[in-house]
Amino acid sequence: MLRAVLIEGLAITRGERRLFSGLTLTLRAGEAATLVGRNGAGKTSLLRSVAGLLRPADGAIAFEGEAGPLEAETARAEHLHLLGHQDGLKSSRTAWEELRFQTLWTGGSEASAREAAKRFDLGRLLDLEVRRLSAGQRRRLALARLVASPRSLWLLDEPMAPLDAGQRAAFGAVMAEHVAGGGMILASVHDPLPIEARSVPIGGEVGA
Repeated sequence: MLRAVLIEGLAITRGERRLFSGLTLTLRAGEAATLVGRNGAGKTSLLRSVAGLLRPADGAIAFEGEAGPLEAETARAEHLHLLGHQDGLKSSRTAWEELRFQTLWTGGSEASAREAAKRFDLGRLLDLEVRRLSAGQRRRLALARLVASPRSLWLLDEPMAPLDAGQRAAFGAVMAEHVAGGGMILASVHDPLPIEARSVPIGGEVGA
């Protein structure tokens, strides 16, 4: 299990412009943190850097497991989920085909995919093609992957945006359970998460 993410002196650039620099953050098991700042500040870029999809201009990102430091490649492959603005779903598959495929690919089981579908009230949608789902339904399908194949670190980019009030409350309960069980959440947000979370300001300019 992942026990900590250690970010030290991080700087991220886009083109010729530096989004932010000198960011230091430690996130430990049982903690949630929200990245706050204007559009273009670099919140999404930070999440992508932690996930290994974007190379920082400066600084370091390290991971600790139960027995000490973890190789970054291992930590990213086995211990984190990234949910971006785009849900990352294949539109031609049915909801069940997509949930089952992604769950098995990330180390879960068919049984855990079924349980996740129940948790997110997806039962009546599973036979529909993803392209026929609403934005909120697609987001619930994407969120189901978080619990279908449990991983310690959840990197969430505006996870609540397409959800209605009831669905936000339900996902809040899921996040609270994850953190209470020793998981970690690092989320980019405009509105506060419905759980206790540390706020981490990210500097930047509008329009980036």
